[in-house]
Amino acid sequence: MQLLKSIYFNVATRERRAAIVEQGKVSELMIERAVENRIVGNVYRGRVVNVLPGMQAAFVDIGRDKNGFLYRDDLLSFHLLKEEDERKKQRNISELVKEGEELLVQVTKEEFGSKGPRLTGVVSFPGRYVVYMPEGGYVGVSRRFSSDEEREKWRAFGERLLDEEEGMIVRTACEGQESSAIVQDLQFLRKFWQEILKQGKHQKAPALLHQSSGLIERIVRDFSLDDVNEVIIDRYEDYLFLKELLDPYPSMKERLHFYRKRENIFSAYGIEKELEKALKRQVWLKNGAYLMIDQTEALTVIDVNTGKFTGRTDLQDTIVRTNMEAAKEIAKQLRLRDISGMIIIDFIDMKGEEDQERVLAVFKDALKNDRTKTNVHGLTKLGLVEMTRKKIRQNLQASLSKECPTCHGKGVILSNEAQAFKIERELWEYKGMDYEALVLELPSVIAPTLFGNKGEHLKRLEEALGLRIFFLPNKHMREETYAIRYAGKQEEAIRQLERLKENRS
Repeated sequence: MQLLKSIYFNVATRERRAAIVEQGKVSELMIERAVENRIVGNVYRGRVVNVLPGMQAAFVDIGRDKNGFLYRDDLLSFHLLKEEDERKKQRNISELVKEGEELLVQVTKEEFGSKGPRLTGVVSFPGRYVVYMPEGGYVGVSRRFSSDEEREKWRAFGERLLDEEEGMIVRTACEGQESSAIVQDLQFLRKFWQEILKQGKHQKAPALLHQSSGLIERIVRDFSLDDVNEVIIDRYEDYLFLKELLDPYPSMKERLHFYRKRENIFSAYGIEKELEKALKRQVWLKNGAYLMIDQTEALTVIDVNTGKFTGRTDLQDTIVRTNMEAAKEIAKQLRLRDISGMIIIDFIDMKGEEDQERVLAVFKDALKNDRTKTNVHGLTKLGLVEMTRKKIRQNLQASLSKECPTCHGKGVILSNEAQAFKIERELWEYKGMDYEALVLELPSVIAPTLFGNKGEHLKRLEEALGLRIFFLPNKHMREETYAIRYAGKQEEAIRQLERLKENRS
C-alpha cells in the first residue's frame, strides 16, 4: 500500500528544513544549514597522496581539511577490470593507482569526527527515473518493482539506451511511465555530465567540479511524487523555484501551496513538537510500553520495555504484542532520527521461535518504507537483533545537539558526596603549608555535604588542616566545578571573599 505523503518546507530562515509526513505522522526530517558544507554527491578532481596496500585503500587530496578515503573496490580502474572475480579480488591497490596520480572522485559519505570523507571513482548522478553512471558499465534495476518480468523489461530497455562504458540504475519511479520520460531523464543527465567535464577540463587537482544539489532539488528528485498529496513551502522565491521544478508533473500543480501565515510552518503543523521528541532518549508507545534509545559513536542500542502495558491475556501475549508495536516504532525512529551504522535492539525476551519470527517479520516489513539501505541480521544467541543502516550524513542528534559541557557526553555527573570528597582531598593538600587561610568557591548544593548543614564538618576540617576555610556557595556554578580562589594571609582572604560576594551579587 502506498502511503499518502505531505512535504513541508521551512526555508524562510538560514536553517532550511523539510519534513515528510506520512498518514499524519512525521517520518523524515532533513536539515540544511548555510554554515554546513555538505559534500555528499560532490565531484572533485583529486590527487592521490598516499597508497596503503595493507588496507587496500588510498588517501586522496580533494582540497579540504581532511583527505578523502578511497577503497580499492571503489576505484574506477578496479570496477572496469575485465577479469574473473577470484583474480580480481587478488589485485592489490598499488597495481591500480599510484601516489601523485589525479583521479575523478565523488563523495559518498560526509566527514565524521576525525575521519575524512568516503570517496568513489564510480561517479553517479540520480535523476527522477534513473541513476546515471557515466562509466558504470552495467544496468541495475530497483528490487522494488512489482514483478521480475517488469524488472527484466526495464533492464533490457536500459541496455539499449547506453553507450560504451555508460551505466545506469533504473529506479522504481519508472514503473508505469512512458519510455520517452526515461529517455529524456537520461539525456538530461548525460548532457549534465558533459558540462561538468567541459568546465573541469583545465582545472588542476585538487578542484571541485560539481556541487551537489540543495535540499529542495534533492527531495523532488528522491521522492516519488505519485503518492504526495500536498507540498507546502514558506518562502515565495523558493515557491516559484519549486513550481518550475515541478512543471514537468502537471498533477502537482494543484498540490503545491505557498504558506502565508505568520506562525512558523513547522509549529503550525505540529512538526516542531515531533522534532523535540526525536531528541529524547525515551519514546512512549501507544500501549504504554516504551523504548530507550542510546546513541554512541560506535553503535546505537535500543531497549524495549513493557512499561505500563500489562496485556489482557497472559504474560507471553503481552510480550509479543509489545515487541510487535515496538518493532514498528523502531523502524519509524530510525528514519526520523536518521540513525545509521551498527544497531542493536533488545526486544523483550520471547521463548518461542515462532513468536521471534513474527516480530522479525513485522520489523522487516516496517523497514520497507525506509529509503536508506538496511540489513537485518536476525537474532543472536542472547536474543538481540543485530542490524545495520547505511551511514550517509550526520544523524538528527549530531545535527541539532552538542556534547554536554558538564558530563562530557557520559550522561551522568559525580554525586554530591563524591564531589564533596573530591574537594576535601584537594583541601588536605594544603595541610602543613605556610598559609593562614584559603577561599573556596563551590556549587551551593555541594556545600552542605562538604561542611555539614550546621558547619560541623568545617570546624573539624579547619582544625585538622591548621588553617581557616572561607567559602562562597554559588547556585549558578556547574555541579562538577569548584575553585580555590585564594590561599595566603587571613586578612587578605577575608577581603577576597568580600570581593567575590560583590561580583556574584
